Amino acid sequence: MRFRSIFTNSAGILLSRIFGFIRDLLMASILGANLFSDIFFVAFKLPNLFRRIFAEGAFVQSFLPTFITAKHRTIFAVVILSRFFLILIVLSLLVTLFSEEITRLIAIGFSDETVSMAAPLVAINFYYLDFIFLVTFLSALLQYKEHFATTAFSTALLNISMITALLLYRNAPPQEIVYALSYGVLIGGALQLILHLWMIGKKGLCKILIGGFTYLQKKRAKAQEDIHRFSHAFLPSMLGNSTAQLASFIDTWLASFLVSGSISYLFYANRLFQLPLALFATAASTALFPTITKLLKREAFDEAKEATKKVFWLLVALLGSASAVAIILSEEIVALLFERGAFTHADTENTALVMIMYIVGLLPFGVAKLFSLWLYATHRQGVAAKIAGQSLGVNILFSLLLIAPMAAPGLALASSISGWVLFFLTLKEVGSGIFFDIMRSKFAPYALLFILISGLLAWGLKVIVHGYL
Repeated sequence: MRFRSIFTNSAGILLSRIFGFIRDLLMASILGANLFSDIFFVAFKLPNLFRRIFAEGAFVQSFLPTFITAKHRTIFAVVILSRFFLILIVLSLLVTLFSEEITRLIAIGFSDETVSMAAPLVAINFYYLDFIFLVTFLSALLQYKEHFATTAFSTALLNISMITALLLYRNAPPQEIVYALSYGVLIGGALQLILHLWMIGKKGLCKILIGGFTYLQKKRAKAQEDIHRFSHAFLPSMLGNSTAQLASFIDTWLASFLVSGSISYLFYANRLFQLPLALFATAASTALFPTITKLLKREAFDEAKEATKKVFWLLVALLGSASAVAIILSEEIVALLFERGAFTHADTENTALVMIMYIVGLLPFGVAKLFSLWLYATHRQGVAAKIAGQSLGVNILFSLLLIAPMAAPGLALASSISGWVLFFLTLKEVGSGIFFDIMRSKFAPYALLFILISGLLAWGLKVIVHGYL
């Protein structure tokens, strides 16, 4: 496992998130936290949910191991591409035809008038999923060639497209702005696809697709075993990877019953929560997965534990420090990023409290993602899905218990509680012996010291800033 791959992924994610925060900053300033921002976030929620599930491991963790061992790789790849894309096109058309019904399902607390306003945007935004599936499929082929940079850096194109839409329509009425943002989402998806197609050609992978389509009819039957193995693994893998995303989706659904602006507080806070999760945990897991799979396949358990150990303590140091800083400087971070224009100080206070509740679950979600690689690498996708389902059930239970007394912060706290459940259940399945072997490391004191120093520096900065202001 090469740390260069982790840093490549992290750099790409960081660039995308920088543009993402610029986008959110402009959105908060131009739209604020109100009915129109809630409408757009609801419309973007469904395709964004599936984007995260697809792009952050589920598809690749099922497709790539099967593709590597497949006897007829080209046929297998083209069959999977054709089936998924056809299903998504049909699904997109159904969302277009029944957009109001779909909107009521994902924002059940919306009034009829608000549903009518949001439904066309839900239909437009959903087509982004068609683009992102093609991007994810092509990125899996690029990972086969151990090329990560294109996928890591291309995600910035979505945010750049949305930023452009905001700047062009900043003086337009709010309803026009949310339509511009929605079409900006589609343009961003198209740009990502074009970039991946260019890199596929540069890496000489076009022959895989061309060969697959050429011999598809003649040799389809020979690839059925590989297709069946992928199909058996994909759904559990998707469920196993989707806990944090489904929890966020449930938050939005329930928040539609709360006061106007609650959905926006959850969105902005979750964006801040997702930054270190993606920057560190997702980047590390993406780079580590091929290595862990190969090592466990040849039963090199000690080498697999050693590779995991290094990444584990790196994650603990980075996620633990991020948690300490985010909790201590929650209001300052939100104010610095968003408090301007239509985004008021009251919005800052509400968003900061929600962010703290999300951050409580940052470390368990990140570490669980790392250890779940052992389950996927040993073909235990079904077990991972069962654990994810139990975690999600806990999230739903605590969301219902906490929404009345705590409102939006309660929904975020429920998500974090489910993250801790996911963490403990994953460790139990992987094995406590493996976990404690990984815990015993010379890196442990340095990681804990790094967290302590980060927390003290954040506290000192808070005292200095408020002392002088």
